[in-house]
Amino acid sequence: MKCLPARCLLILMSLMLSPAMAQVDTVNEQQVSLQLTNQLAAIVAQPNKALASLSVLAIKSGKVVYQQQFGQRYIDQQNPANSLPADQQTLFRVASVSKMVAATGAMCLVEQGKLDLDADISNYLGFQLRNPHYPDKVITTRMLLSHTSSLRDDGGYNFPAEVSMQSFLQTGGKHYAQGLQWADPAKAKPGENFAPGFYFHYVNLNWGVLGSVMEAVSGQRFDVLMHKLVLQSLQIEGAYHPELLATDTLSRLAVLYRKQANEVWNAQGPWVAQTDDFRNKPLIKRQIKNYQPGTNATLSSPQGGLRISVQGLSRIMLMLMNEGELDGVRLLKPDSVRALTAEQWSYDAATRNGDDYRGLFLSWGLGFQSFTDTSAGHYGDRLVKARPAFKPVGHLGFAYGLQSAFLFDPATRNGIIYVIGGVAADPDKNPGDYSSLSIWEEQILTATYQLF
Repeated sequence: MKCLPARCLLILMSLMLSPAMAQVDTVNEQQVSLQLTNQLAAIVAQPNKALASLSVLAIKSGKVVYQQQFGQRYIDQQNPANSLPADQQTLFRVASVSKMVAATGAMCLVEQGKLDLDADISNYLGFQLRNPHYPDKVITTRMLLSHTSSLRDDGGYNFPAEVSMQSFLQTGGKHYAQGLQWADPAKAKPGENFAPGFYFHYVNLNWGVLGSVMEAVSGQRFDVLMHKLVLQSLQIEGAYHPELLATDTLSRLAVLYRKQANEVWNAQGPWVAQTDDFRNKPLIKRQIKNYQPGTNATLSSPQGGLRISVQGLSRIMLMLMNEGELDGVRLLKPDSVRALTAEQWSYDAATRNGDDYRGLFLSWGLGFQSFTDTSAGHYGDRLVKARPAFKPVGHLGFAYGLQSAFLFDPATRNGIIYVIGGVAADPDKNPGDYSSLSIWEEQILTATYQLF
């Protein structure tokens, strides 16, 4: 009998073992998924910290490896049998994650040559836009996207159709009021420089202005523009305003809840609908027939109004992981994706160059946050307790009882998306163990990250 060469024998053995090993891997993956599902279900049902709904999706090495939903997208307090579960097709108003998607749309316009990140946005809006305290400093799209524009939310950031950006932002405008929309150097602490381009301050109004700029250069209303630029291009079901959703899609939109009434939290009380409860309060369409694009994009809530599922968000994440391409469709060039996530600002305590929001905001790109894994008790942007550290880019969301996150590492192509559709307990009174996040957000992130 002739002996096989050692190399051939190893190859033969590997071929014989491969199906068995693949079967073991499949079994392990199923066990891991079940373990994670049980952990997440326990988090959702925690006494005094219940969640109305939860949708979680995990991506490993550029592939979706887990997706699960918990709780209810609609809660009927009078007749629980009429309540509806959250599922893969459930859409949520994902709050500030909307900003990151809008930034992606803005970069599409940059590639089309319609928008220059470093040009004076006055050139696009049709009127001179200046912080009256810094009249010689231009404001650019890059400053809007990196939260260094010197705008503030104190005067509001959502306005009816009759209010224009010009009347609100320009000194002497009809709706200028007390000028609270601008950073005032008289309120700065020693060493702080509030001039445009220097000081970071997280501001929703930046996106109302950004949306207006995008409308001005495209000639299209923001919600319609984003549907064409991003959502339709990537075959994603969603919209920046519910009136753009088809009837069937609207029926799958989650109501957002809190166990809070009259500013009082009661974890044992009933769930109170906060927004998107179109079964009990019919959708009222906007009166914007004569709206002129470029005058007031806050009508489409670019800062937080995107309705989308975690599955839809995963398509955006996969596109970014693939350097701008998904399923043969190139939305952005690789350089554009890198520009969005490249650091534009980082917190420096010595120079007091920004408001770090209890340590949560320490590094930012263009509409994308970079997480540094900094932790000091209840202060910091650390996302997971597990090691090695998770230092992704992405965005968080928080509004109307919803909490959301879109987080991915471009190098490993690992990512986590979660959306919480309502909380029973006050997040401010339930801080995390090692970050500025709530305790249940830490639990969701660590459970998902450890197992995948």
